[in-house]
Amino acid sequence: MKERKLLRIYADENVNIAIVEGLKRRGIEACSAIEKRKLGLSDEEQLMYAIKEGATIFTHDDDFLSMATESKIEHCGIIYVHQEHLSIGECIRRLKAIVETMSPEEMHNSILFL
Repeated sequence: MKERKLLRIYADENVNIAIVEGLKRRGIEACSAIEKRKLGLSDEEQLMYAIKEGATIFTHDDDFLSMATESKIEHCGIIYVHQEHLSIGECIRRLKAIVETMSPEEMHNSILFL
């Protein structure tokens, strides 16, 4: 039986590192701009890094939404949540559910709102 490929999550620098750590504790492949030493990159550079790594970007920055739709950049998916709408625990739960139910192919060029 073929093993299903799972989404990888790359959190930009605006995301609380506790979310990434919570995902890792739950067995999800996740990393952050902080740990990858990508602080200070432009939004486009952050997106390009995520693409290069084959990761879906998780962000609180709505600039990614317009950038992805206006520039027609092929990406591995964007997951957006307004910073004040969900707790850290709820972000972790919802991201885990997405990773468990969506394939990288399904997430390709998609934008999800948590």
